[in-house]
Amino acid sequence: MKILDVHIDAQDGKARALSFALKQNTIETPIFMPVGTQGCIKSLDSNDVWEHLGAKIILANTYHMYLRMGIERMKMLGGLHQFAHYKGSYLTDSGGFQAFSLQQNTTLSPDGVAFKSHIDGSKHFFTPELVLDIQYALNSDIMMVLDDLVGLPADEGRIADSIHRTTEWAKRSLLYHQQQKMQGKALDNHLFAIIQGGTNPHFREISAQELVALEGFDGYAIGGLAVGESDQEMYETIAHTTAFMPTHKPRYLMGVGTPENIIESIALGVDMFDCVMPSRNARNATLFTSFGKLNIKGARFMNDDAPIDEECDCYTCRHYSRAYLCHLFRSHEITYHRLATIHNLRYYLNLVRGAREAILKGEFNHYRQMFYHKRQMEVPL
Repeated sequence: MKILDVHIDAQDGKARALSFALKQNTIETPIFMPVGTQGCIKSLDSNDVWEHLGAKIILANTYHMYLRMGIERMKMLGGLHQFAHYKGSYLTDSGGFQAFSLQQNTTLSPDGVAFKSHIDGSKHFFTPELVLDIQYALNSDIMMVLDDLVGLPADEGRIADSIHRTTEWAKRSLLYHQQQKMQGKALDNHLFAIIQGGTNPHFREISAQELVALEGFDGYAIGGLAVGESDQEMYETIAHTTAFMPTHKPRYLMGVGTPENIIESIALGVDMFDCVMPSRNARNATLFTSFGKLNIKGARFMNDDAPIDEECDCYTCRHYSRAYLCHLFRSHEITYHRLATIHNLRYYLNLVRGAREAILKGEFNHYRQMFYHKRQMEVPL
């Protein structure tokens, strides 16, 4: 069986720089994956993503693509790469988060998740196997198994049920994926498991050990965080969980988060990230910079001819001023969304690229300190 070939390029403390080859290109970590829920990042096309962001991998949503497209239509149109004309790679999630976030429309059972479409009310049933069939049709480079995500706080009984269900679904997913490979299919589709357990160290250890013991997964994700716990609880959970994750496989923290969350998680040994925050906040006038956040709709920017961030090399900062972005937002111009999204996502991608360069030089601790110094913030202990 072909397993993802991962090379550890450098390690600085717990921070790691990995590289691994997918069919489309080679991924170098730490990496941030912009979120393209419907197969695209809102307000951007694939050329923007490739040329202006330099993003080699983005995330698409299995649940939403399935409801909008269906399996057969996705197959007919050649999967996401051909459909969206994107040169990079795709990671697709499993639908587990949607079962959590849209839980008023869902019912859990040992076999899977029953739900009503939020679009038209039609009824569907996600099993571990069907979720992979959808991702095969999308031709995802990295596929996530179906898992049972729990909001926090939660009682121990619910978390224990979540772990059991997540492990059983992971077993079924792995078996089904291996069967496809034995038939000569899905040879370039890599499978990641998802560790659950809330913020309870004991449950996180159980979940990690059960999933790692299955073997055969190409990588492991830490799921079920940034769903109600404090940052400190999240960091403590990450630190505890990574100790039980293989060193020779990618570690993916799902749905996190702020620039500070990403820097701290890299320091704890996490390799991969995704979050809607940079693109969603861009549309709502919040821009990320090397010195913190700014709200571009503010009147103080109306005559400011400086770029958003003097340290940023993005297309927007190289060509347009804060005054122009302020004008576009206040005028409700669609162009604002594109330019602001390009900036915020390029900022996030530059943040993780800088972290990688620092790790390769053995200077990550200095990079982390400077990150906080520019924001006039105390470095977390």
